[in-house]
This record gives sequence, C-alpha cells and structure tokens, in this order.
Amino acid sequence: MSEVTSWMERHVADHVSAAESLHGLLPAAAAVGDLLCRAYATSPSGVLYTFGNGGSAADAQHLTGEMVGRYRRERRPLPAVTLTADATVTSCIANDYTYGDVFARQVTALARPGDVVAGFTTSGRSPNVVAGLAAARGAGAATVLFGGGDGGHAHDHADHALLVPSTTTPRIQEMHTLLLHVISEMVDAWAAKEDL
Repeated sequence: MSEVTSWMERHVADHVSAAESLHGLLPAAAAVGDLLCRAYATSPSGVLYTFGNGGSAADAQHLTGEMVGRYRRERRPLPAVTLTADATVTSCIANDYTYGDVFARQVTALARPGDVVAGFTTSGRSPNVVAGLAAARGAGAATVLFGGGDGGHAHDHADHALLVPSTTTPRIQEMHTLLLHVISEMVDAWAAKEDL
C-alpha cells in the first residue's frame, strides 16, 4: 500500500468510526425531525431558518434545499430559508455592524414563536452562530445546534443539540450531512403522508 493510499485509508476508517458513533444521536435526530413536522403543521407560520460559516453554511443550505425542494417524495414545498444565501444582506450587516451580528440581526428581524432556527458550527464557538441561536431563543423560536464535541458556547442556546462526538472538522461535517439526511427523510415522509 502506498503512503497516499494508507493516508486515505485512515480517513475512511475515521469516517466509519464517526458514523458508528451516531447511533447514540438518533433519538435526538428523531426529536428534531418531530420538531420540524410540528412547526410545518402550523404553516405558514412555521419556518425553518438555517445558518453557518464555510462548509457549515453549505450544510445549512443543504437542509434548506431538502425542505423547500424535496428529499425523495413528491410533496408540498416546506418553508425554509438559509440566512447566508443573501450575500447583500450578510455583507451589509457585517459592514454596518460586525460579522458577529450577521445571523442575530436577521433572526431578530424574521424568527417568531413557532419557527425553528438551526445553527451549524463544528466547534460550537463561532460568535455569529452563537449570537444567532441566542437571538432565536429571545424571539421565542425553537433552536437546533448541529455541532461537534461539547458544542461550545452554542450549546448554551440550543433546545436540541446534535453533537457529533469528534473534534475533526471533516468528520463532523460528514456526519452533519448524514444527520440532515435522516431528518429530511422523516420530514419528507410526514409531508407526503407516508410511513417510513
């Protein structure tokens, strides 16, 4: 086995180990799926707002896409918005205030009781994600953290925390994708009135 192949094998082994560790998070993932179904049952007032930085922003957009589009079933579009998707608003807030305010300011403007706000941060210490979740709680919305390790300061503001037991960013993000897929499957089936 070449040195490169050996290095790649370690990544695959780490991925498999991280995936196996998710068994303990499945009840929490089911609770988040149930939370979204209850929020969407009250639509149009129930909206999912998501956000994160970098790869976590991509994960946030992924979850929004699964809700507004569909996962595997033909069903109605479900209201979801990713706060990083509007570069004009994000850069305006970052310029006029600070980058740490970009999510909190948007959440304060948009989120209401009955909504769900999901922040993605692998470390749990991204100041703008922490502030966004805190603002969501202040607005009366339910909060969800997709994080890793101990969840950092973001965990303090999360009603539901999906914390991947890892400190390695790639593994955490890979598991966030798996978690958002199982949640999407659950919500998708509910919206299509199908059994899982």
